[in-house]
Amino acid sequence: MQQILRRISFSHVVVGSVSLAAALFLVGLLTREDVAEKPYLRIAGSGFIFNYRVADAYYGFTALVQKPVKAYSTIEASFEDPAGGPAHVVTARLTPRTSRYGLRSPPLRGIEADRPYHVSVRLLQNGDGALLFADDFTVTSQISDRIVPPEPLTIGPGYTRNPRLPNGWTAPAATGKLGHSG
Repeated sequence: MQQILRRISFSHVVVGSVSLAAALFLVGLLTREDVAEKPYLRIAGSGFIFNYRVADAYYGFTALVQKPVKAYSTIEASFEDPAGGPAHVVTARLTPRTSRYGLRSPPLRGIEADRPYHVSVRLLQNGDGALLFADDFTVTSQISDRIVPPEPLTIGPGYTRNPRLPNGWTAPAATGKLGHSG
């Protein structure tokens, strides 16, 4: 063993280290993702949220920033109104603190089951307003907003029953059907 160690010189160590570094560099070069080929945003998910306790229903999406963008650029989303009115436009400012942004519509009524609702997304650069990204997609609910009561079920911090609810209003049963009791 000592004979082998005596034969290893500094030049052998240098050549071995350089060879290992070159091999690792080549592996990294072959497996890298080119940032220039990625879109600025990726829509990570979307869906409807029904909160019958507070009488709220809305839909939205999560966007991930995949490329460097000027701080305070704007994500602008246009949500179709299920009730048939004009689209709801919502914006979010990009900050250096995060790369994940959630945008959602205001509370909505008129949501129908199995009907796709249109969403348009744009990324506008801070300063000159240049369009960096645009996408259109649809979001479909599996249920209608009939499960949402006309008023919140509870009021105040103590979960007090809302006295403005129609008499006999009940929360959604396990069957998913709502209505008046008795």
